Amino acid sequence: MDQIIDLTRLDEILAEHASTPGGLLPILHAVQKTWGHVPPATVPAIAARLNLSRAEVHGVITYYHHFRDKPGGKTLIQMCRAEACQARGCDALIAHATKTVGCSLHETNGDGSVTLEPVYCLGHCATGPNIQVGEKLYGRMTPSRFDEIVMQSVRPGLEFA
Repeated sequence: MDQIIDLTRLDEILAEHASTPGGLLPILHAVQKTWGHVPPATVPAIAARLNLSRAEVHGVITYYHHFRDKPGGKTLIQMCRAEACQARGCDALIAHATKTVGCSLHETNGDGSVTLEPVYCLGHCATGPNIQVGEKLYGRMTPSRFDEIVMQSVRPGLEFA
């Protein structure tokens, strides 16, 4: 089922940022803040207002890891896949995380509590592997620390098998 978009709110967002140089990014941030993602139905209006093609707007949405084109889970867990984190074991951590939360990267688990997203640098390369849960960054991540963080911030009271 398609999401219903409040066109009045979308017009307000476009009016607020359309004349700003580089206004596409502030528009996308505002749209995502409003709806939790950038609904595909908003892309034609954004493109038209900024005199861009729909492909250009879609390209920005898919290029930046911050933007989603479909609703995410209640909690977003970003897992760094940059070279420094790879050298420090992020692939094993990602394998553990997917089992723990019950979904793969770029997916939301069945109960809608978690979305796992890969990112390509969280900016703390010396402390990898790194994850970000919501707005909080965690370094030197291990499978057991991951489990603790998920239990505390995502699923309080949950115990893993």
